[in-house]
Amino acid sequence: MATRHDTAAPPAKEGGAAPGRPATVPTEAEQRHRARLSRRWQRDKRWSPYAFVSPFFLLFLAFGLFPLLYTGWASLHQVELTAPTDMTWVGMRNYTRIFDDDFFWNAAKNTLTIGIISTVPQLLMAMGLAHILNYRLRASTFYRVAMLAPYATSIAAASLVFVLLFGRDYGMINWALHFVGIDAIDWQNDKWPSQIAVSSIVVWRWTGYNALIYLAAMQAIPQDLYESAALDGASRWKQFLHVTLPSLRPTILFTVVVSTIGASQLFGEPLLFDANKGASGGAEHQFQTLGLYLYEQGWVNQHLGRASAIAWTMFLILIVVGIVNYVISRRLRASS
Repeated sequence: MATRHDTAAPPAKEGGAAPGRPATVPTEAEQRHRARLSRRWQRDKRWSPYAFVSPFFLLFLAFGLFPLLYTGWASLHQVELTAPTDMTWVGMRNYTRIFDDDFFWNAAKNTLTIGIISTVPQLLMAMGLAHILNYRLRASTFYRVAMLAPYATSIAAASLVFVLLFGRDYGMINWALHFVGIDAIDWQNDKWPSQIAVSSIVVWRWTGYNALIYLAAMQAIPQDLYESAALDGASRWKQFLHVTLPSLRPTILFTVVVSTIGASQLFGEPLLFDANKGASGGAEHQFQTLGLYLYEQGWVNQHLGRASAIAWTMFLILIVVGIVNYVISRRLRASS
């Protein structure tokens, strides 16, 4: 007869668990060490985010806020570039002189017209390019990278190339116009041709950048909307009008505001396009912008007080643009 050998765990001790590793009570030194680690972790969790963002605020304080406040203070004084520490209080006289200055209003009108001539075609072309790139194309990545090539090009290089293209005697633009029976145009000395030429530099540099912004917004539109529109018999053009454009309203508003701010600060393109390489914006100030006028007053005429007043006037204009953007965006959100 087979013998059954049963094995069983030994009985547990009375009042305790099964035998195992005996629990150790931390010593007083270990408790103090754990408390220090806990306090250090709490401090790290609380203050580390501020430490990570502090470099931005320090740089903004040094190169953003302090110059802004100092410029506002200097705009209330008569101060020259040759003696920046010698200030004479004049109150609001620099601002009143600006509004009585014909050159300021000329620069403001030039900034407005160049901004319209450059912004409207730029955004329309960007929308068209984004709509084309939104389809499945071969080498689409190459085309998207190529869109950023003008944006990555320096302002100096682009402006000098366009100066050669718009040359009066040997420029390629006039050479092409000659074949269609149009006489040579003095792009640098005539008012509207010079503004169109400066605007073309802006259009060339920023169209691809805005096209990629529109492309990213188009790719975020649900495909169900296009499928529903196609089932209802909508053509590609009607889908673009009734599906794409309404979905892009916030993005369009963003690009319009950013382009408006960039146009109000236009400086490098008209400065380098000038044949005399000065800040006057042409012989008759025909394409002098507010940025050039500020530079001329501060660094050419050496009137830092008046230049500071111009800078603050431009800053207030941008605040108005921001308020208008806020109001329009709220109405768009309410309507949607």
